Amino acid sequence: MKKTLKKILVSAMCLGVMGIMSNGVDAAAKIPADASTASSSVIQKENLKLVSEWDKVFPKSDKVDHKKITFVNRYGITLAADMYTPKNISGKLPALAVAGAFGAVKEQISGFYAQQMAERGFIAIAFDPSFTGESGGYPRFVASPDINTEDFQAAVDFLSTQNNVDADKIGIIGICGWGGLALNAAAIDTRIKATVATTMYDMSRVIANGYFDYDKDEATLKKERQQNRENLNKQRTEDYRAGKYSRAGGVVEDPSTFPQFVKDYFDYYKTERGYHKRSLNSNDGWNVTSALSFMNMPQLSYISEIQNPVLIIHGENAHSRYFSETAFENMTGVKRNGNDTVAGNKELLIIPSANHTDLYDGGGKNFIPFDKIADFFKTNLK
Repeated sequence: MKKTLKKILVSAMCLGVMGIMSNGVDAAAKIPADASTASSSVIQKENLKLVSEWDKVFPKSDKVDHKKITFVNRYGITLAADMYTPKNISGKLPALAVAGAFGAVKEQISGFYAQQMAERGFIAIAFDPSFTGESGGYPRFVASPDINTEDFQAAVDFLSTQNNVDADKIGIIGICGWGGLALNAAAIDTRIKATVATTMYDMSRVIANGYFDYDKDEATLKKERQQNRENLNKQRTEDYRAGKYSRAGGVVEDPSTFPQFVKDYFDYYKTERGYHKRSLNSNDGWNVTSALSFMNMPQLSYISEIQNPVLIIHGENAHSRYFSETAFENMTGVKRNGNDTVAGNKELLIIPSANHTDLYDGGGKNFIPFDKIADFFKTNLK
């Protein structure tokens, strides 16, 4: 069983387990031919090529307006996003930034969430993280606990400067691996007034410890981490020698011999239900060596200091449920009491019968509590 789980971790790093142009910063300058002549204080945008047609895995709503936008993060990477705005509503509105799942693109899960929230009265943007999808950054297909946390903060930068957004009413939604990154962002960015993390992963924990770390003693974990370090650093040498980055592989092509949760990933990422040509999970996955920084830089170190409201949502039958339960307990100091637990302005909500990917698109059974999420934000974005 341990060998099987190690195989899953290596072959499915993109699952979240590892798995028109902007009206943004008006002063942003185009990158000059000789970047060395640019002022170091000027925010510069990359010229991204964005798809104009609707290419989402979910149908377009007639209740919202949609457009492509771009914004720049603190590392100079230009991010691409879809902005969803409710029709027939004027004035300054509360706004949400949405990302995830880990290795997905905005045409999949995050876009679905954003559009649903726009139908409920929010301006919502779903963005591609740095180095992925339509967003900029090189090399491609790299993840970073620091840069990806910054991506959320950059989305808040953008929303805070929009004329139709109430800058005092901004929240974020993170899904799967981006659920953990959303909590990480909430711990550092006081402009984030409320946070929802759904079907979350703690990427640092799963990469450092493997799946279900509670099945292993500390000596075994240390031994396995050291072996992973040796393998990944050997891969760095091989990549540099070859002049290109080796990819980890997306969702396995034949999940028949794997645990049920891998089959669930396959059912979303590799079928018409959720496949997208730009999705890492649907195709060749992350660069193998992306795992190194997550292993060495734990997320969620300061979530106990998040003062603003947080709602964590997970499926009762999700293999990843323990990530949310541990995060909630570490954030509040309160042990989970039954399926649903409230501690101050923090809440853990367990969805009966739902698995991990059911909270990607509802699993055909409307598992995602969008009205609950909307009520949470309406109550707390004030």
